[in-house]
Amino acid sequence: MIKASTLKAETAGYRHDIPAGDYWLQVVRQGQTLRILDLLGNQAVDTLFYCADNPTERYSAVDTMREQGNVYLTAGSKLLSTEGNLMLEITADTCGRHDTLGGACATESNTVRYALEKKTMHACRDAWLLAVAENEQFGLSKRDLTHNINFFMNVPITPEGGLSFEDGISEAGKYVEMCAAMDVIVLIANCPQLNNPCNAYNPTPVEVLVWDART
Repeated sequence: MIKASTLKAETAGYRHDIPAGDYWLQVVRQGQTLRILDLLGNQAVDTLFYCADNPTERYSAVDTMREQGNVYLTAGSKLLSTEGNLMLEITADTCGRHDTLGGACATESNTVRYALEKKTMHACRDAWLLAVAENEQFGLSKRDLTHNINFFMNVPITPEGGLSFEDGISEAGKYVEMCAAMDVIVLIANCPQLNNPCNAYNPTPVEVLVWDART
């Protein structure tokens, strides 16, 4: 569902560009609103969420899909944790659909999907591993890298029940916005994938913006 935001970028309390292949790891506080902005279009943003007070509680793709009866996310979608708690709600979305099934690219999956020589290419899982290694204060490890959301990524389900990685449906300036229902750790890998159409074979930066709770 397409729903524009009433928030203005110039009033955001925090703004940061994430280059393609890089990570972003921050806490978004309860009541704050996070926007992920696709600056140039067709970018894929692999994202994980954790409860800041207890990171063993994290985003659950299974619970989220079951409760909303849909494998795709958009405005109105509620992101649930492994404990069944509301973590965030998508409050605005100008792209219209976001993937919950395709997973994150890794050196291993690159070799299986594409070719053995692709193993040395940087992948989203590499960015996550670097993030947790460089930020021990969050108490995360590689064991915590689980099912993620691929914002802006287009992964249709085939008639046979498989997955197909297709051209992105996002364009320059499209965004998704969500309000935190609890303090959440947000871990983003801005996808560097060059082998499938999710980034139009041209990975580009995205921007994250955060607004404080409305009073």
